Amino acid sequence: MRKILIPTDFSETSMNAIVYAMELFKYEHADVLLMNAFADDVYENTQEMSQDFFEQYKEKAEDATNRLLRKAVAEVLEKFHNPKHMYNYVAKFGSLVDVVNELVDKLNVDVVVMGTKGKSNKSDVTFGSQTLQVIKYVKCPVLAVPVGFHGYSSKNILFPTDYMIPFQRRELKLASTIASRHTSKTHFLYVSNTAELSQRQKDNRMLAMCCYNDDMASYLQETGADVTETINKTIAERSIEMLVMVNHRHSYLENILYRSTIEKIGLDISIPFLVLQNLPR
Repeated sequence: MRKILIPTDFSETSMNAIVYAMELFKYEHADVLLMNAFADDVYENTQEMSQDFFEQYKEKAEDATNRLLRKAVAEVLEKFHNPKHMYNYVAKFGSLVDVVNELVDKLNVDVVVMGTKGKSNKSDVTFGSQTLQVIKYVKCPVLAVPVGFHGYSSKNILFPTDYMIPFQRRELKLASTIASRHTSKTHFLYVSNTAELSQRQKDNRMLAMCCYNDDMASYLQETGADVTETINKTIAERSIEMLVMVNHRHSYLENILYRSTIEKIGLDISIPFLVLQNLPR
């Protein structure tokens, strides 16, 4: 049973992510939990209130949030009549990252799905601050879905990796299952000026190969030092419909996520972006 957590702020961006997730996992039995963390909104609107009024406002905010969540679930049920999916919702008073981490641990969530703004123009990338925080700090795969993306087939998936860190089997299985369900081809991409893989890299690549059938994957190697440019070029040339990367200490992805210039990293992400975490759970 796939466990899917979908934070929502009831925007078009969030609903687009929900629709994408329901299509992506339509062949799997899934428990889908829509959630909203409403503490920030309460604090922003109660700065001048006494404690008694604060508690009253908080209760009203929770009631209003639950009504919106019920409405969102009803909209999903109206769009999708999938007997393999079960839906629930929860409103939590807390910060988004804290609440998501709590639910991930408590429910053993497989993947968190969030909407993101996508690219703002040709050279800038806007993840959205909330999505970025979840990607950086939640110990669970995160699927970020750009608001303008409406395709669901994902026939070509790009998986850039340097093969330096062992993959987490559970996370790799998530990516390979998505590919298998949609008969997609995953293109592993290694960008380096060194032609030969080390023994460590060969061992880690072998683990990836064990999770994919021969016809489900290709293993590309491109010469060069500019990883970002090569990823963007491959996305365009191979009609890539999903990007998969692993976030771990000192990785290329960690480097760009933690840079203060995150808005100008140059990675042209206008397709769904699945971030796997190389962290034990």
